[in-house]
Amino acid sequence: MSYETIDALDAKGKRVLLRADLNVPVRDGRITDRTRIERLCPTIAELSNAGARVIVCSHFDRPKGKRVPEMSLKPLAEALSEALKRPVAFADDCIGPEAEAAVAKLADGDILLLENTRFHAGEEKNDPAMAAGLAKLADAYVNDAFSAAHRAHASTEGVAKLLPAYAGRLMEAELTALDAALGSPARPVVAIVGGAKVSTKLDLLGNLSKKVDVLVIGGAMANTFLAAQGFNVGKSLQEAEMHDTARAILAEAKSGGCEILLPVDLVVAEQFAANAPTRIVPADAVPEGWMALDLGPKSEEAIEQRLRGASTLVWNGPLGAFETPPFDTATVAVAQIVAAMTQSGALKSIGGGGDTVAALRHADVADRMTYVSTAGGAFLEWLEGKTLPGVAALSKA
Repeated sequence: MSYETIDALDAKGKRVLLRADLNVPVRDGRITDRTRIERLCPTIAELSNAGARVIVCSHFDRPKGKRVPEMSLKPLAEALSEALKRPVAFADDCIGPEAEAAVAKLADGDILLLENTRFHAGEEKNDPAMAAGLAKLADAYVNDAFSAAHRAHASTEGVAKLLPAYAGRLMEAELTALDAALGSPARPVVAIVGGAKVSTKLDLLGNLSKKVDVLVIGGAMANTFLAAQGFNVGKSLQEAEMHDTARAILAEAKSGGCEILLPVDLVVAEQFAANAPTRIVPADAVPEGWMALDLGPKSEEAIEQRLRGASTLVWNGPLGAFETPPFDTATVAVAQIVAAMTQSGALKSIGGGGDTVAALRHADVADRMTYVSTAGGAFLEWLEGKTLPGVAALSKA
């Protein structure tokens, strides 16, 4: 896909509508993770320094088209100002007279944050009137919210069709990383997919099995694949109704030349609790009444062997119940190998998805991989091979 970045935007004196993702986690009125704010700053600062009048818009939470005071973006103006180390004004609406009046006050280089786009029902409906109201505020549109690009909303798709549209630096980085992962990757490519359920990742497994050379399956979903082959998995979490599907995925991958790597040994416990007594058993011999909660050392070694021969890694989902020690062992061990190979230049590593980001941070390697996407659903849908409306709207093809 061809798209223009802000390199092609002559920003000086222009009103630039910047679609951000400021849907940050908040607890008791305090922002608990500022990653999305920090990643947004380079694009805002670059546009401001170039003399643009930067108008930032974003959704926050799910107000369902109504004005919900506790879902206002007003507190984010201060947080954004702190991160940018420059003033950020706030408009009490995102379209209409109040927004237009706030934009009219801007001088070159100024920054304005608009109120929550989801306070209007037209946002999620991709209402043409809502898109036109946003377009009226600006001369150009920049999308820096890859994490919201899987939604065809007024601020992600509709307005992009009404103004000259560009990708911001964060959007550009995401698209570059994803192209390196699956678009035109250096081969061989290994994908690690973990998580609880096969049913939630059917499209992902199907798409990856056609695009990668080795597909490593971990987490509780591996139990379903093992059980589908007749292995006794004890009382491990698994989806009996997905056995036929699991066998079909294995057969399709084999016919397409993709190796699927399943666990050969498992860490099991009688109860899922921190520091519970554990045993390491072969993957086909989980004792009755016990459950698999992590991969064993031989499985770790098999994954490491595949990684040593790889050029690119795509990672989505932990290998075990990493939130509860000692069931974080395999995830941490493999993550450390990935980080070391990445730092040495031997591997290009791209990870993403909510649990994946948390797992990589837990392993203290998030800043030692080639790229870690915080985009969640958009990252997953891209890996599934789906078209993202917010990205397609930037296409110059």
